[in-house]
Amino acid sequence: MSYYGVDLYYFILVIPAMIIALIAQVKVKSTYKKYSGKLNSKGLTGAQAAQAVLNYYGIRDVVIQPTGGTLTDNFNPSTKVISLSTGVYSSSSVAAVGIACHEAGHAAQHAENYRPIQIRNSIVPVCNIGSRLGIPLAILGVLLTPYWAAFSYLVYIGIALYGAVCLFHLVTLPVEFNASKRALKVISETGLLYGDEYSGARKVLTAAAMTYVASMLVAIANLLRLLIRFTGNRRR
Repeated sequence: MSYYGVDLYYFILVIPAMIIALIAQVKVKSTYKKYSGKLNSKGLTGAQAAQAVLNYYGIRDVVIQPTGGTLTDNFNPSTKVISLSTGVYSSSSVAAVGIACHEAGHAAQHAENYRPIQIRNSIVPVCNIGSRLGIPLAILGVLLTPYWAAFSYLVYIGIALYGAVCLFHLVTLPVEFNASKRALKVISETGLLYGDEYSGARKVLTAAAMTYVASMLVAIANLLRLLIRFTGNRRR
């Protein structure tokens, strides 16, 4: 559906999803900033908190190291390294403890062969191709089909590839929520944080999780736009 050459589906589907994603990003940054200014009563650093989670799960082969940037924290299963950003690794803030424990939660998932994370890792190659080529292939198929009908298959290939991107975002949700659940469980059971400190860490992790939900909404909105524009019109 277009109006004077303007893709109305983009404004109806994609723009609202992008606004939600922007709100989620603002929320996670503001929540992180708030609880980065609140130190935990035990004086635990992010690195120490992550190690506590590894100890809880009996993980001995994962290394914790600092990395540059802000909110660049991650776990690399191939190298078995938890990289914590400068504001997390050596910080004793409530936010640092929550984020560090979350990344250690990912290490625990890999150690236990958590099924959703295995599925996510298996579709990463297709997802990478889909994110780069999905939409261009669909558009190319639409442009070339009038010259040769066989090119119509490019539309469906492009949409299928972009569908893998949506699947990746969908599978990412249980992975991220489960890592936070593991983190909060260890924080609670081992007493890393108490009371308002625990609540603060939970708010940080919840805000971060919402960014993954928002990313999934953007991907689904784009997929629906592709389906409606490039397949719906072809059936008429």
